Amino acid sequence: MQMNKLIRKITLILILFLVSNYAYTHSFAPSLLEITETSTSKYNVVWKASAQAASNIPITIDLPNDCVIESQSTPVYEGTGIVSNLVLDCTKIERGLIGQLIKFNGLSDNQTSVLAMLKLQDNVLLQATIDSNLPEYVVPENPATIEIVYQYSWLGIDHILGGTDHLLFVFGLLLLVGGGYPLLWTITAFTIGHSITLIVTVLSSLTYPVALIELTIAISIFMLALQLIQKVKSSGKKSTFFAKYPWFLAGGFGLLHGFGFAGALSEIGLPQNNIPLALLFFNIGIELGQLLFIGLIIVAWLMIKPIARGNEEKLLYVPIYVLGTLSVAWCIERGLMVLG
Repeated sequence: MQMNKLIRKITLILILFLVSNYAYTHSFAPSLLEITETSTSKYNVVWKASAQAASNIPITIDLPNDCVIESQSTPVYEGTGIVSNLVLDCTKIERGLIGQLIKFNGLSDNQTSVLAMLKLQDNVLLQATIDSNLPEYVVPENPATIEIVYQYSWLGIDHILGGTDHLLFVFGLLLLVGGGYPLLWTITAFTIGHSITLIVTVLSSLTYPVALIELTIAISIFMLALQLIQKVKSSGKKSTFFAKYPWFLAGGFGLLHGFGFAGALSEIGLPQNNIPLALLFFNIGIELGQLLFIGLIIVAWLMIKPIARGNEEKLLYVPIYVLGTLSVAWCIERGLMVLG
């Protein structure tokens, strides 16, 4: 009886933690600077400063002194940020913004970062993540190969580790198959599935209903929770098709999760002069983050296993309850978005 009470308490704590973490990652979204060159050395600038600040010090930018602000809109609240639109004239500078320094103020005080995206003429797309360690950005002519490798690998890791729904699906697969070769084939199938969709969507500029994809991702987690319940009820026996052949479940729903990754990458943007490299290392970053998460789960289980000796089957209900509860909540939330 005491074990059942402990399981319920652990389940509630995990659900509250995941929900609060989900809210945190959305509330404290990074600030965004988007600059588009409309004609030679003239730019449209969108500055979205995070509205969820950790201090009273505002997050601001300092543009090059020789650039003239021709017009500026009144800042308005939009989602998680305060948005300003500017028209910038840098014709006094020989190469416009190329080689110029942009400074960011208030990053350290607000514990946040900035995603900068610049769309220049001749299909040059630049992207950088700026944090408090170096709160400034010198606009390069073209991104160096090593910068693309580092930035997009890190963006892939950051996206998968910040995507609670993707991680819960991977966690569910781990519970369904256990370890060894079945886990290897299952995770490989999931990787192949989402990699296919990610690559095809990005390279072909395929359009799709984002809200509907987000709903189906939530449904995939719910279906996985049902498979886990069947596994527990059958005392670990492979009683269903997906329990016997989990790579079909992983690969099929991996295709759907790939749309989610593609949506994130479309918001980040790709360097037009090196799209394949950026796409490759974004995907590698996702896999590295995925492997890191699996490793942490395995280490956590090795620590818990001696304590839970004899109660492993009962303890398995905790993650199943978490998966089921959150997936149902997401299904309702995202279903309303589809209908609305």
